[in-house]
Amino acid sequence: MQVVRLSINKITMILLICIIDRMEIRQLEALIGIADHGTFSSAADVLGTVQSNISNRIARLEAELGTELIDRANGVVTESGEIVVLRARRILSELGAIAADVSELNADIRGQVSLGMIGTAGRWIVPLLLEAQRATYPHVALRIIEGSNSALEPQVVNGQLDIAVLAWPVIAPELQEVDLFKEDLVLIVDKHHPLAQTKGSVTFETLAQYELMLPLRGTPIRREIDDASRAQGVELRPLIEMDGLRTIASLTFDGHGPTILPATMLSKHLRDQFVAVHIENIAKRRVVLVRRRFGFPAAPVRATHALLTDVVRNAVNVPDGVYNRDLQSLS
Repeated sequence: MQVVRLSINKITMILLICIIDRMEIRQLEALIGIADHGTFSSAADVLGTVQSNISNRIARLEAELGTELIDRANGVVTESGEIVVLRARRILSELGAIAADVSELNADIRGQVSLGMIGTAGRWIVPLLLEAQRATYPHVALRIIEGSNSALEPQVVNGQLDIAVLAWPVIAPELQEVDLFKEDLVLIVDKHHPLAQTKGSVTFETLAQYELMLPLRGTPIRREIDDASRAQGVELRPLIEMDGLRTIASLTFDGHGPTILPATMLSKHLRDQFVAVHIENIAKRRVVLVRRRFGFPAAPVRATHALLTDVVRNAVNVPDGVYNRDLQSLS
């Protein structure tokens, strides 16, 4: 079958016609299933059917659109297929929002919300959110995906996630943000390390004398660290660079060396062996809640967005180094 590029308008019109029939909705679900899980068989498992049904649905959708959506040689979604997947996610999301919005009129919000969460925030935010959600919106089901900015941002843009708690700055122009809290970036180090013997704080000039385990270059937290160190005329010496903050913290706690991370990474039960040392002349890290800039979120998404913002900003027992009040006045 010859692959042809279709205009977004044409694809949208055809898909809107397709959704009238339940089987056509299943065609869109099949395509998204393959895009998300990689194979026809995996999509079938997730959708609770057999592979032959998935193959038939894709073939019928391709015939309707007049273009190849899945490259049968390698199972990869084609260029036209990517366009269809993007629109299909939005169409299915809007369909799912209909019942949720109607339930809102009856003061009984129902539905599922997919929430992305950076790991450093999740450990203290998720318990607060779950408690408030059970009390306020017991019929809303939360699906929480943990990851880094680089993994979560694209999923919010393409509709796989409804909202996400991310580190600032957020790159994608399709997303809008509100501030949730700020937190200290600190040196986490073993109590017996020379850097732990400093009186209250440490300078970048002192840090440059040691190899440190650092977040990956280009990540939001690493940009904060590099901007601050270069402003002091200092270049830090990385022992290792990684995108996973939890893995870096684990390496530090296993004795492989000091690191610079958000203060929340040092749990209370580790404070008898490790210390969080204040770093001079480094800005506090901003954590924000994002959602897509365009479109109208379903009632459960709007409710969860408002609830999450409220519980974080009004939390009383926040971790050491976290600031959730008077955000505008914090440097």
